Amino acid sequence: MRHSLELTMQQRPEVLERVLRVTRHRGFTVTQLQMRINEDASLSLDIMVDAERAIELLSNQLNKLIDVTQCRVIPAAASSHNVCAQ
Repeated sequence: MRHSLELTMQQRPEVLERVLRVTRHRGFTVTQLQMRINEDASLSLDIMVDAERAIELLSNQLNKLIDVTQCRVIPAAASSHNVCAQ
């Protein structure tokens, strides 16, 4: 099952590595990734993952990362239309 997440993160060199490591350790496969720098110098990451596990298992862990300021699950109806913007 495919899931979409939108993350807002502090701009640091290691933040993407941490997010991807947690994603892999929780058993999710990244299928699509888009990152951009916001006006306030934070990073926005739109990530689509594939797994049979509940997306809350991943989103709860990502929220615990110190550099992640927000993690939002995009509802299935919105993600099927590729709407991942803020």
